[in-house]
Amino acid sequence: MLVAPFRRISLAASCTALGLLLTACGGQGSEPAAEAKEAGAATLENCGRTVTVEQPPRRAVSLNQDSTEILLSLGLADRMAGTATWTDPVLPHLAKDNAKVKRLADNNPSFEKVLDEEPDFVTASFESTLGKGGVATREAFEDLGVGTYVSPADCAKTNSGDGDGARTDPLSLADIHGEVTDLAKVFGVEERGEKLVADLDRRARKATDGLSTRKASEDERPTLLYWFANAEAPYMGGCCGAPGIITEAVGGKNVFDDTKDEWPQINWETVADRDPDVLVIGDLTRKSQTAESAARKIAFLESHPATRTMTAVKRKRYVQVSGAALNPSIRTVDGIEEVAAKLREFGLAK
Repeated sequence: MLVAPFRRISLAASCTALGLLLTACGGQGSEPAAEAKEAGAATLENCGRTVTVEQPPRRAVSLNQDSTEILLSLGLADRMAGTATWTDPVLPHLAKDNAKVKRLADNNPSFEKVLDEEPDFVTASFESTLGKGGVATREAFEDLGVGTYVSPADCAKTNSGDGDGARTDPLSLADIHGEVTDLAKVFGVEERGEKLVADLDRRARKATDGLSTRKASEDERPTLLYWFANAEAPYMGGCCGAPGIITEAVGGKNVFDDTKDEWPQINWETVADRDPDVLVIGDLTRKSQTAESAARKIAFLESHPATRTMTAVKRKRYVQVSGAALNPSIRTVDGIEEVAAKLREFGLAK
């Protein structure tokens, strides 16, 4: 599948009249960074598709925060035409660059709103974003010559049904590194990708270096529970997604590692029965579910009759992490750092 950038008919016609390739019509984005100016076509396998871009994108739209923060971390703000679907404030060190990029919507924008930005490439963290019921299908964009890319971490699970899918094989940090490497290749900034991957790896190793739990027997490992959102039917982290990466890195044990569902909805009586040592709580700023913020989650836990007597609640062993850290993303390393630090603070690890 050969991908050429989409442009409005008037722009494409003017380019043709000038005898230029369609892919050379840059629209209104700034000039690509010097590192990418000489880059040619890039081809990669993505979620069962062969994606080829003729030249590094100049007007990319990122439809999920996790993907957006990778692009910003690669120094590509000048080649981003828009972002969408945010659960958290942007990482502080990316705020200045993020402010230069138009936010199309806090949640999914319409297909038309994305096309208004004349994108030449669209990225997403979830298959559902570029599927039926999402912004638009990959085919809808590609029929217009707009390249698409979906996080391989999401494609590695079963995404059927109404839930968040299930995994046969646990994710690893290498899967997140692969997404960084892919996008760096597409944009012709491979060296930046290598540096970002090396930094993520260094941080994860530093956070867990010497952590006593990593050498403990299974019975001695601290038990963790991951709560993403919703108070009535809470979404808890299953064995094998981003919570699994964090748990493995810090030498813990997920109390719901017996389910391969990504985010199963589990009743509070079952949660209380598992009685975890530590609660890892998503601190979300969006407003699509109940109990989104960590403060609301903690208030709920300390007042609900089924949870207020749990060990972690009585001892206030809460680890507050961003929602993005609980999805496979560069922020999963933040989750490793935060959970490792709290295990030491709680006296559950040395």
